[in-house]
Amino acid sequence: MLVVEKFTFNQFYENTYVIWDEKSNDGLIIDPGCSNHYEENTLKSFISKKNLSLKYLINTHCHLDHIMGCKFVKENFDLTYYAPEKDLPFLEHADQQSAFLGVEIEKPPMPDKFITEELALNIGDIIPKFLFTPGHTPGEYCIYFEKEKFCITGDVLFQGNIGRTDLWGGDYDTLINSIKKKLFTLPDETVIYPGHGENSEIGSEKRSNPFLSL
Repeated sequence: MLVVEKFTFNQFYENTYVIWDEKSNDGLIIDPGCSNHYEENTLKSFISKKNLSLKYLINTHCHLDHIMGCKFVKENFDLTYYAPEKDLPFLEHADQQSAFLGVEIEKPPMPDKFITEELALNIGDIIPKFLFTPGHTPGEYCIYFEKEKFCITGDVLFQGNIGRTDLWGGDYDTLINSIKKKLFTLPDETVIYPGHGENSEIGSEKRSNPFLSL
């Protein structure tokens, strides 16, 4: 059985997720947004208390608020870092993102490997599916845990909302297509864990999301 723990970090109220297998304690961290020592210690203390063995660091996409803690995580845990190849410019020019938004960030690490839809990573006996869902950024991926009936949707789909497309690399039509062709084909009972805000379900968003009336 997988367990999901959410932390809301930084001034952008970004959701960082730690997911692990209860049997093996193998886990991964998704979009670490910790931006100060307090948030870093909060994350590290939790992982230590649960005695987790983090195997992977994954970025759904590489906007600033989702990569603020990547350097800390990479330096403090023995894991492999995966990110979308098409979002690499956001990592390479993180200083420009931070200057534009008026915040500070240490230079983030470059990924060890890139995400693809064929990527197979195991957490215990579980292998999630990576869904290519561009639009908010050129390279964003959602992470679908089919058996467990939940999906990490990054900044693609939120409760009652969708990702912005007026930032670097955004495209509205591409985003809507990603949601309808990739996320809305998942079972209605699939829980979504978004990059900001509260959880929802695919069925609820089909019925009531004002941006996505079918």
